Amino acid sequence: MFKKIIKGGQRKSSKSNSTDASLYGYCPPNSHNPGSGPNSNAVVTPAQNSDVPMVPPPMTTVEPLPSFRDVSVSERQNLFMRKLQICCFQFDFSDTLKSAREKEIKRQTLLELLDFIQSGSGKISDVCQEEMIKMIGVNIFRCLPPASHENTGQEATDPEEDEGYLEPSWPHLQIVYELLLRYVVSSDTDTKVAKRYIDHSFVLKLLDLFDSEDHREREFLKTILHRIYGKFMVHRPFIRKAINNIFYRFIYETERHSGIGELLEILGSIINGFALPMKEEHKLFLVRALIPLHKPKPVAMYHQQLSYCIIQFVEKDYKLADTVIRGLLKYWPLTNCQKEVLFLGELEEVLEATQPAEFQRCMVPLFRQIARCLNSSHFQVAERALFLWNNEHIVSLIAQNRQVILPIIFEALGKNIQNHWNQAIHGLTVNVQKMFMEMDAELFDECERQFEEKAARVQEVEEQREMTWRKLADAAAQRGEDDMVTV
Repeated sequence: MFKKIIKGGQRKSSKSNSTDASLYGYCPPNSHNPGSGPNSNAVVTPAQNSDVPMVPPPMTTVEPLPSFRDVSVSERQNLFMRKLQICCFQFDFSDTLKSAREKEIKRQTLLELLDFIQSGSGKISDVCQEEMIKMIGVNIFRCLPPASHENTGQEATDPEEDEGYLEPSWPHLQIVYELLLRYVVSSDTDTKVAKRYIDHSFVLKLLDLFDSEDHREREFLKTILHRIYGKFMVHRPFIRKAINNIFYRFIYETERHSGIGELLEILGSIINGFALPMKEEHKLFLVRALIPLHKPKPVAMYHQQLSYCIIQFVEKDYKLADTVIRGLLKYWPLTNCQKEVLFLGELEEVLEATQPAEFQRCMVPLFRQIARCLNSSHFQVAERALFLWNNEHIVSLIAQNRQVILPIIFEALGKNIQNHWNQAIHGLTVNVQKMFMEMDAELFDECERQFEEKAARVQEVEEQREMTWRKLADAAAQRGEDDMVTV
């Protein structure tokens, strides 16, 4: 009899627990098919404290749950966990009509979670934080579709000219990214706790998503990664190294990546915060990653951000100007005129931050390249090179070293005046010549005399060559006549 009473008491207790679990959609563990929900391997353990939420059993269907306002404060953490489970369900967005009701329930649930985090209604527990990061990972970490230009033979297009691919699941993804951003920037988020969930693996997966063709997603990723870098100091060296590796793969292997510009924007802010004197690690990053980024063919797509990073280095440490200028000369394009125009624009910005001592170290190879640009048949290249003389700081550097520079470029200036097809280039070249005459008339006259002597020698050599060819032709003709007489 005593045993029956004990058994009856146990059954009543079990019934009571089942009633509590059914709140917010809880189902008894045996009432669903294992593996049918998003967290099929979740283990439910009894909570030691009523305030600590337990991980609920997996859900098999997507059904609306009550809002946070409709439950007591003590029940909100458990409701938070149940809502996270709904948000772990994945849907096919290629068909807009398929599972439309469930998609809308998930979207509304995501908005409720976002509002709960933003409002600061209550500090979420460690367990809830862990489950939330898992939910975020389930939604955003995925295989990206191949780029539109891959396997088609088409060239990659400029994202500013073409809207490109748009992620079909963006109505959900946008809210998930917003939720992650609010979690990272929230003053209630304890970095000591959060770093257990936003770890190196999470950061690497986040960086992989920068290759998404959807510009909206890359913008969110840029903001989130920047915030993570600022808040989680322990991750900073790892993030810099991981970005380096993306650059290396892009430069030396694929030359295809959608997010180089966004990564460079993040680095622009990071470089701006570098302490002085600059660490050797950062200088190596400049030499091994940033400068070689001028090499790939699609540099125009991210050149503005790259140029900003380069200028930041030179402004931080003016002694790096020589390294940067020689790096530009190393990767100077030979047949791509549009890239040459970009390089000349960046070169002007670097020279503005260059001190005389560093300028003198690289001025000879630099102005040999500028001389070649002056004689370019592409008028935009020649025009952009001549515009360097509109910059007062660069003109002052040239004036201080005119004894070396003018002899290097005088011939190029002379050829432009004599032969260049574009009248605008002809006029700009005359202006540059006048500027040198005003700087040092004696030096200009000496260079002009040398140029004329060289031109005379070239003419003499050409005449000698023509005379030699005429003699050969006459000898051949005479030999032919002699052969005919003999026959």
